[in-house]
Parts: sequence; structure tokens; C-alpha cells
Amino acid sequence: MTKNRDRRPQGLPTRDELVRFLRDAGETEKSDIAHAFGLKGAERRALRDMIRDLEGEGRIGKRGRKGFAEAGSLPPTGVADVVERDADGDLYVRLVKAGTDAPLARLAPDRNEKAAGAPGLGDRLLVRFERVGDQTEARLIKKLGQSAHRILGVIRKSRREIRVEPVDRKAKDVLTISEHEARERDLKDGDLVLAELSGRPSRYGPKPGRVLEVVGREDQPRAASLIAVHSHGLPTGFSEAAEAAAAAAQAPTLKGREDLRKIPLITIDPADARDHDDAVFAEPDQDPKNKGGWIVWVAIADVAAYVGLGSALDREARDKGNSTYFPDRVEPMLPHALSSNLCSLREGEDRACLAVRMVFDKTGKKISHQFMRGLMRSAAKVSYEQAQAAIDGQPDDVTGPILDPILKPLWAAYRTMLIGRERRSPLAIETLERKIKLNEAGEVVSIEPRRSLEAHRLIEEMMIQANVAAAETLEQKKTPLIYRVHDAPSQEKIFNLADFLGTLGLRWNKGEPPSTRRFNDLLNETRDGPHGEIVNEVVLRTQMQAVYSPENVGHFGLHLDRYAHFTSPIRRYADLIVHRGLIRALGLGSDGLTDKEISQLEAIADHIVMTERRAMAAERDANDRYVAAFLQDRTGAIFSGRITGVTKFGLFVRLEETGADGLVPVRDLGDEYFIHDDRAHALVGQRTGKRWTLGRTVDVRLLEATPITGGLIFEMLSEPAAADPNAPRPRLGVRDRGGPPSGKPRGKGRPGGPKPGKSGTKKGKRK
Repeated sequence: MTKNRDRRPQGLPTRDELVRFLRDAGETEKSDIAHAFGLKGAERRALRDMIRDLEGEGRIGKRGRKGFAEAGSLPPTGVADVVERDADGDLYVRLVKAGTDAPLARLAPDRNEKAAGAPGLGDRLLVRFERVGDQTEARLIKKLGQSAHRILGVIRKSRREIRVEPVDRKAKDVLTISEHEARERDLKDGDLVLAELSGRPSRYGPKPGRVLEVVGREDQPRAASLIAVHSHGLPTGFSEAAEAAAAAAQAPTLKGREDLRKIPLITIDPADARDHDDAVFAEPDQDPKNKGGWIVWVAIADVAAYVGLGSALDREARDKGNSTYFPDRVEPMLPHALSSNLCSLREGEDRACLAVRMVFDKTGKKISHQFMRGLMRSAAKVSYEQAQAAIDGQPDDVTGPILDPILKPLWAAYRTMLIGRERRSPLAIETLERKIKLNEAGEVVSIEPRRSLEAHRLIEEMMIQANVAAAETLEQKKTPLIYRVHDAPSQEKIFNLADFLGTLGLRWNKGEPPSTRRFNDLLNETRDGPHGEIVNEVVLRTQMQAVYSPENVGHFGLHLDRYAHFTSPIRRYADLIVHRGLIRALGLGSDGLTDKEISQLEAIADHIVMTERRAMAAERDANDRYVAAFLQDRTGAIFSGRITGVTKFGLFVRLEETGADGLVPVRDLGDEYFIHDDRAHALVGQRTGKRWTLGRTVDVRLLEATPITGGLIFEMLSEPAAADPNAPRPRLGVRDRGGPPSGKPRGKGRPGGPKPGKSGTKKGKRK
């Protein structure tokens, strides 16, 4: 091939010329490339060789059925998922059919007045890609998966008109309802309704609409989760066929199973858990060749035995993709007759399971494992708090009898496994989660930090090792599977991290490949210092999102070469796929993965990535609304918080007391223009140079709490930091303008950010 390149026929482009041509032209077929360069005969054959070489080197790739394009380029239009939000509030999309290493494109602000609402994380969009300088931007054509003119809103009655005001704080459309329809449907002020555009909208003012369904009341205590379900399009309930199949399921027998009932497996779960899909047990290895080693058992509910491929249960579980958890309710992936009964490892009851027996040496290295289909009987149901208290010397009536024979060996095995975990050095980012507690009426009574216990980490590590074992077995048996993959941070993210750390006087070599150990060193160096929390936050934002994929790129965060979800088939469809794969690979029954299902793995992976993000967005929005309802009576109160987001339109502040996120609009920060310095994650006063920076502790006053949207608006009480004499003053651009210059009145077109009550967008947390 090198010889052909050196003696190019006349008219044949150079390799670089061909790549540049594809960069400008986008997806192009071979015949069109040949026509563009006027190639014939031998020149066309040489072109085919050149394309083959460039494709092998990864510089160009196939696009569509026949076309080629520059590697990493994007088509003119495509279906994309919103996968990331940066510290400035900008959204980024990735093509649905692209791999996890595909380039991201910034979603340009929507200028289409007819859009039903701004997109958010987890949304699927049809977009047009455009080059803007050296970058590619995505421009919204329409949101997919729901009507672009359908909104969930609240009926607002006035003397002049009846309106439907959207519950989505990013939505822009307000619909008007005719008085005749309001009377016919007996619509009341405060009704939650699903409505759609009706008739031709006028150029100005609200658009005409009609009500499709009354779904509840805004003053219902449980309205938050109801709104989340409807606004994110979550499938709810089950068909009669699925419910009937679940109700008809029979208790398991020993047929085709190993009898594991003499092994005292126990479940350790949250105190309020309704289902128990994993059980554990550990004992010292008696093999003299493995002195100091441990045998660890992990047993998982055998969901595949009850959810047959292609059945109504299977179709609806795949459609949901996963269970979704709200403070007041769960929308389960499987009917309660399975998820809370036959597929729940209840204490003292025979249950079908898929179990793995893992052997670890004294250094925490897994030296072997074996999967089996079994029949087990849980010896005890224990909460995390109970198990931890028992190990700490405070057993109760439940944990006292199992402390020596079961709990202490589990902890001893875990501490041996911990040696291997520390050697592996997974990413050690700290996250603080909070639990919203409701009373019987569904009202929020408290918002408390979730305690992080050693018992949590014990179960986590044993589940991780079981997941690894599942991936290893399927690879060894050459059985296709869906991996849980987490790619290393992109070069762009690393460069942004290095630039930010430079503003704190911390060094990061941009040329150094990212590694979990390097991130952990940074976190350990800064954890107890003044920048500990913000470095932790920025390192978290530097990471990619984990996804499901039939192609393995490893799991960066866990520092594992292969990883597959296996341990929660009650609530994740991905785990059910892995169970079926193991059944097929090991000959454990006739209900394993089929050739047809294998051919669909890529589509299934894409779908369950979407459903996972949909559930995360719904859970986050419901929590925001519950928090806003909890704080509504504290309007005017002063809180301490931390700046967790710096954007062109204001500062996001997270309250220390509740973890609630709200907005301080940029227009209220002072009588000067504030310029957004994205490198330093700061708003900088144009005149004074005073700064508002990411991570700073501040005091704010709560001005507005709007439960229906989940929006919180704060007033800043703290003063900005003094100008940094060593920092270059950022240049003012139209998009970077903040508050008004001193003495100038505001007009309707001011660049000061959203109006109170229409903002308060919460920064999404990565999971």
C-alpha cells in the first residue's frame, strides 16, 4: 500500500486531502468521492486502497450503508441524547447510535418560539449539527418521545381567562382553555392537567389549548412524584396479562437446582426495603493451599425463571428498563407479586436464585469463582444499621444470634477483599446523599443526610466482585453480553480540569493519561484543605457517564477491565440480560439468552441507557419539588450554602442544611456587569474585578420556593471576593454579560438571566 501512495495516479488526492474533503462534505459515498476528483479506472482502484488504509488507521469510518466520513465527525442531522451538563449549565448531546467515545456537541440555546420546553438531561432529541469555528454545535429540531406541543401544567383561573401554566420550569408555553371546555370538564383552579396545543396560535400571547386528562391536584402532598411520572413519560402500572402472569407464578422446587438451603445466606438492605434481591455469606477457605483465604457467596433472585423472553412481563420490564424510586412510592420494573414476593429473598422462605461462589486469597485477590442455579432460604433479614451496630458491639435480638457465625465472618472476608480494592484504587469521590422523609399524609417532615456505613461498603464490594465474575464467565464462554462501561475522561475534560486547578495554585500535567490513582492523590491532597469540596465536585464533573454497551471499554471509575450488572435483576433489565447469558453459557436451563436477543443487544443497551437517564431525571425533579414544598414556609429565612454552579445567568447555591439547590440570578449580584470566566468557574465584575467563584461558602436568603416547579430563588447576602491581581481580566462578550452597569435602568431585553419563579434549575448530579 505504501508503494501505491508514493506513486499516486494523476488526479488522486493525497490522504490528507481526502480527509479534509470528507470533513467538509460529511457523509459521502465512494462513487461521489471519485466523481468529485474526476477519477477513473486505475485511479478509482487506488482510491479504494486509500480508503481501506485510512479506515484501518481510524482516520475515517463508515457512515450509513455505503458512505464514509472523517472519524469522529457528525452527520448533518441525527437523533441524540442529552448526556451531560457542564459547570456553566450548558448541555451536551451524543448521537444515539454512536459509541461512548463519540464526540459530544454543545446544544445551542433554542431560538424556536414554538418549542414546548427546553430539553434537559436524559431527553432524546432530533438535532442539526453545525460547525461554529473549531467546534460543532447541535441545534434542536424537535424533542422526541412526546408531542412537541403537549405539556403538563396547572389550571390557573382569573377573571379574564383560564390558563394552563407548565410545571416544567424550563418550559415557555402557556396555553389558554376556553370557558366552555372548563365548564364541560369541571376544571378547578389548581388542577394538574395534561394539555396540548389546539388550533393555530396567535403571534403574541398565550396559545390556545385543550385538556387531554386531569391527572391530580397541585396541592396533593404526593403531587411531586405524580408530576415527575407524567412529565418524563414514565410507563406506569402493568397490563392485565403481565399481572396475571405474575400472580400465576409458582414457588420454586429443587428441580434443576443446587440445594443451598443449608448455607446461612442473609440479606442486608435499607430498613425500609420492600424487596431483597441479593444475599451474602462468607466463611474461611479450608483449602490448605489458600491459607488465610475466604469463600464468599452471593446469591441473587432468579428473575429469569419467572420472566420468560418475549412474554408480557418481559416486554413491559424492557419498556420500563428499570425501577424508579420516589420519596413516596416506587414505580417497579416488575409487578409486586414478583418483586416483593417470589423474586424477593424473604427470610425463612425457599427462593430460586442464581448464585456465585467466589474464592479470595489472603491478599484480597479473587482466584476462582463458580456460578450455579440454586434454591436458597434466607437465614435473616438485617438492615445496614442493624448489621453495623452489631459489629460495633451493640447487637439486638435479630443480630445477636448471627453475630459470631455470620456477621463477623462477613466482615473478616470484606476486610481481606478491601486489600485488593485498595490495590486496585477505584475512584474515591465523596458524595453526600440526603433522604427525604414523609409522614403518613405524604408531607415532608425532614431531609437528612444518608449515613455512609462500613456495612454499605461491604455489600457494595461483594456485589462488585459478583458483577466482575459474571462478565469474566460470559467472556470465557464467548457469550455476548451487555457491559456496564465507564470511559476515561476525555482530553477536553482533562484540559479544563487542569486549567481550573491552575486557578487554585494546583498543578495537573495535561499530557498525563488520566488514572484513578492520580485523581485519588489529588482528592487526598486537598480533602482537608479550603478547596477540598470544590475539587471533589470538579473531579466528579470531569468524569464521563457510565452506560450500558455490548462493546467493552472497561470501567474507569471502578478501575476494572470488565464489568457487567448482575446483582439487581428485580429492578434493572440489564441484569436480567446477564442472568440469561449465564444460563445459556453454563447450560443451566432452556430459558437463557436466545440468538434473537443477542442480535438485539445493541438496541437493548441504547434503550436501557435512555430509561436509566429518564428515571434519574424524574427522581431528581420529584426530589426538587418535595424540597421546595418543605422550604415554602421558610421564605425569608437565611441559610448557609456553597456555590456549586457558576453560569452566565447566575449562581447555583446548595444549602448545607438540606442539600437543596437554588439560583441567585446574576441581575441581583450588584450594579455592574459580571463576566463569566469559564476557565476559573467565576463571575468577575467588569468594573471592580470582584469575583464569585465555584465552591465558595456563602449566606443566602430564600426569596421564593415554588413546589409546582421545584424552583428556589435566593438573595445573596455575602459580599464578592476581592479582585485577584494575578488573574487576567476576562474580555466582555455579549453572551457573558451579567447584571446592569451602575445607574442604567433595566429594559425588557436585559441580559440578566431568567425571571424569579421561572428559574432555579438544579444542577444534575452524576451517578
